[in-house]
Amino acid sequence: MAGNTLNAARVARNDEFYTQLGDIAKELKYYKPYFKDKVVFCNCDDPYESNFFKYFALNFNAFGLKKLNATCYNGSPIAGDELPLLFDATDEEPKKIAYKVEITEVKDYDGNGAVDLADVQYLIQNDKNVLSLLKGNGSFDSDECKELLKKSDIVVTNPPFSLFREYLAMLEKYEKQFIIIGNTNALTYKETFRMFQQDKIRTGYTNFNVGMFFQVPDNWEKYHHIENGKKIARVSTSCWFTNLPVSKHNEELILYKHYSPNEYPNYANYEAINVQTYTEIPDDYEGIMGVPITFIDKFNPNQFEIIGCCEPAIEIETYKKCSYFKEYKSRQIIHNGVLCQKTYHRLLIRKKLKQ
Repeated sequence: MAGNTLNAARVARNDEFYTQLGDIAKELKYYKPYFKDKVVFCNCDDPYESNFFKYFALNFNAFGLKKLNATCYNGSPIAGDELPLLFDATDEEPKKIAYKVEITEVKDYDGNGAVDLADVQYLIQNDKNVLSLLKGNGSFDSDECKELLKKSDIVVTNPPFSLFREYLAMLEKYEKQFIIIGNTNALTYKETFRMFQQDKIRTGYTNFNVGMFFQVPDNWEKYHHIENGKKIARVSTSCWFTNLPVSKHNEELILYKHYSPNEYPNYANYEAINVQTYTEIPDDYEGIMGVPITFIDKFNPNQFEIIGCCEPAIEIETYKKCSYFKEYKSRQIIHNGVLCQKTYHRLLIRKKLKQ
C-alpha cells in the first residue's frame, strides 16, 4: 500500500523531470574512482529515455563497473526513439511498461572502434538476460526495486522532488552510497537537515544555486525552450546531493573580516549575529551566526558545526509591542534596540575551536 500512496503523489505532482546528459557528465566525472567494480542502480530511470542509464552504459568500461541496473516506472509520460527496446511477446516499444535492464558487459558489437548507443541497443535486443518485465509497477519503493537496491553499491538518479524525503530515507535505511538530484529547499527538511548536521550528506561539485535544465513531458505547460522537438524547463532550485567524498567540503574558508556590533546585528529573540553572505563570516567571532542556506555548499564539518535551522519568532515582549508582528514574525533582526529588516531563511552555525 505504501508504494501505491507514493506513486499517487508522484502522478498528482507531475514531477517527471529528465536530466540532461551534459549536467550528468559535468558532475559524475569527479566520482570516477568510486565506481570501479561497483554495482550501480538507477532506480528512477526509464532506460528507454534516461540519460543516467545512457551515461553509465556508454561509460561502463571506462568506469570499470561490475553491473548496471535500471528500472522503469509504469506510466512514465516520456516517449522517444533514441534507444528502441523490443519484447518478443508484444513486439512493441516498452513505453509505459515497468521493466528492468541489467548489464554486466558492454562491447563494441558493430566494430566501429567505440562503444556507443548502437552497441547498447544491440546488447539489449539480442541478449535475453538483459531486459525483462517487472511484476510490479517499477516504483522505487516496490519490493522488486528494493531487492535490487539491496544488491547495489551506488545509487545515481533524479528522484521525484515531491518524494525526496521518502526516497532519501530509503537510501539511509539500506546504507547506500548515492549521487542524486534534489530541490535546494530539501536541505531544510528535518530529515535532510539532520543528515547534514551528522555529515551524512553534502552538496555535489556543481554550483549550488545555478539551477538545471530538464526535459519535461509534452503536456507540460511551463517550459523554457524546445530542443530537438522536446520541451526543456529550467528548475532554479535544483542541485546534487551525495554521501560520497566531495573535495570542496574539505577546504577551509578563508576568513578575513573582523566582528563589530554595527556590522553584525543580533537577532531579536536568539543569541546570534546575522551574517549577510558566507564571505563575510568574521574570523574572530566564536558565537553562533546566522548565514544564508547557500553556505551549505561551502560547509566544511572540520571548520564549522551546524547548530540549527533558523525560523525564529520575535521575543514575546516584542510581540506585544509590535502591531505588525504577524508580518515580521520570523528571522527578525534587532539593532540598537530597534527592529530592523526580516532576513531570508538562515542556518545557524558556529566555528569549531582549533585544538
